Amino acid sequence: MEETVGKLWHRFITRAAGGHFPQAAVRLKDIERMTGVFFRALGGDPGLRVAAATADVHGARRSLLSRIAGSDERLARARMDSTTLRLPMELDALPERSLNRDLYLWLAALAAAQGAPAGVEDETALAQAQARLAPLPEGASADAATLELRLNQLATLRALLRWPGLQSRYDRLVAAVLKQRPDPARLPPVEAERENLVRQALRQPGSVAALPPLPPKGMPHQPVLLWLGDLLPGDAATARGGRGAEASANAQNKRDERETERQAHRVERVDQPQEKHGLLMIFRAESLLSVAEFLKVKRSTDDDPDDNAADAAANLEQLALSRDEERVASKVRFDLDLPSAAEDDVVLGGGIPLPEWDYRKQLLREDHVRLQEFTASPHDPRAAPTPLPAHLRRTARHLHRQFAALQPGRRWLKGRIDGSELDLDAVVRAATDRAIGQHPSDQLYLSLEKRERDLACLALADLSLSTDAWISSEARVIDVIRDSLLLFGEALSATGDGFALCGFSSVKRSNVRFHRLKDFSQRFDDAARGRIMAIKPGYYTRLGAAIRHATSVLEKQAAARRVLLILSDGKPNDLDLYDGRYGIEDTRVAVIEARGRGIVPFCVTIDREGASYLPHLFGPGGYAVIREPDELPARLPMFYAQLTR
Repeated sequence: MEETVGKLWHRFITRAAGGHFPQAAVRLKDIERMTGVFFRALGGDPGLRVAAATADVHGARRSLLSRIAGSDERLARARMDSTTLRLPMELDALPERSLNRDLYLWLAALAAAQGAPAGVEDETALAQAQARLAPLPEGASADAATLELRLNQLATLRALLRWPGLQSRYDRLVAAVLKQRPDPARLPPVEAERENLVRQALRQPGSVAALPPLPPKGMPHQPVLLWLGDLLPGDAATARGGRGAEASANAQNKRDERETERQAHRVERVDQPQEKHGLLMIFRAESLLSVAEFLKVKRSTDDDPDDNAADAAANLEQLALSRDEERVASKVRFDLDLPSAAEDDVVLGGGIPLPEWDYRKQLLREDHVRLQEFTASPHDPRAAPTPLPAHLRRTARHLHRQFAALQPGRRWLKGRIDGSELDLDAVVRAATDRAIGQHPSDQLYLSLEKRERDLACLALADLSLSTDAWISSEARVIDVIRDSLLLFGEALSATGDGFALCGFSSVKRSNVRFHRLKDFSQRFDDAARGRIMAIKPGYYTRLGAAIRHATSVLEKQAAARRVLLILSDGKPNDLDLYDGRYGIEDTRVAVIEARGRGIVPFCVTIDREGASYLPHLFGPGGYAVIREPDELPARLPMFYAQLTR
């Protein structure tokens, strides 16, 4: 009863406080793809991904009802850094759904105008925007609020001058936002003056030079929804944030609604505090009669996992990360030790040097990566010759019948100079031409020939540690990839096309592991199936190096068309600097290099966030996102059929 009354009271007082319109809410997950396309179409950095922004305490004055309800204390503001365009996870501040949708698009346009690379933005528009921006008074110092005001006014002017079609949308948003801002008549004099200047800056961008300083007990103005946060020049924003980097907290192994929310948090690194218990002796009363309690064994502080750990983290405003020696059952643990020589695969040769693109320095580092080729150990019982598993045989027969139609057959070719039979249509046309005085054709024969498909395909599977995640109660990602490779091999065996099956993982740049499961010269038999059945989750995903080596393998095939089919379950990443923007940009350069050498790369992923970064890597038609991982084994051969028809 108490809980029910509490919920009803919370709902009533929150609605009474106002400031939100749930019926008009627009969520980032529903508009993320369109916003990303809009941002890049306006000249925004194509390497940036769109993600949720953190909700931070703003410190502005709130109404009495808002303080009673405990609402509007935190606000998620749009911001942009070198790797991410962060937008609010949900917008419901405006009364119409179309307005909230337009607000997302305006923020994307403002970010594109603010961060347009040199050579892309209109220099005339930039000069005009700077000329319209009111100069700072002589001797005046710009605090953080004034800097934010000036930079957002400049970005607004640049956006409206470069894309005049946004003017009407901006005017509608300004009119709606001003209605939701606090009334200056109800604010103290200095705060009212600042609010009036903010309103003027929204109506007439560039007309406000600075904000008056706040008195000691004054409160900052309410954040402006139409502006970006953290727009300090250079690295000032990073320095100001100090230990306030942003991180996205996702439950990757839970296929529920929270997986698509991608709530962001502020995080900081802290030192583990030294706990001092004094004279208090810690023991467990139930174990007084247990001899095992007297052994020096390091116990976990928590023996049972906490099912609500993700929910507890989602409710925190800021996460603190530290290193300690305690073990908690709910903590994510990774075993990064390399296997022993007796359990490891067999190295085929010395390390192969490969280059890597450093986007920060804009140069290709030669011989920066070492790749090792592996094959399954002959002593591994899992790699013994194995027939096709029973649960795949029915699907394999169906795919075999479908792909057998792609196998080249014998057919009659008309209009040949030489052949086994006369082409009656060509003979009649030649006789007619001769009768009317025209020169007859000499292509009068039919030839029965067999046309071969001149194709070569290499399927490259991601075998990183993330493939050990469970997608259902019965299967892991690695099991789906294994079944996909088996069915892919069965399908291509029916076409007669040359193909190879490989996998990869990595541990830093010195150890990229490239697994040879089936080469072009090998048959797809029980031995190849055994090597596929023996694959296991590896380490990390240095995708650029794997693509470069797969490209060199494909180049050696004398085929008119060569296809590189990549199976992945997430972004490129590794233990060293190969993470975030660095890994994405290196992979993109590797894909461009492959296309320049006549290879057709295509990526199939089960990563639900793939649409946010794969267009930058493979282009709009170079990838496919599969929402249900269980569908990958049957759909992978179909992607190949579409690529090669």
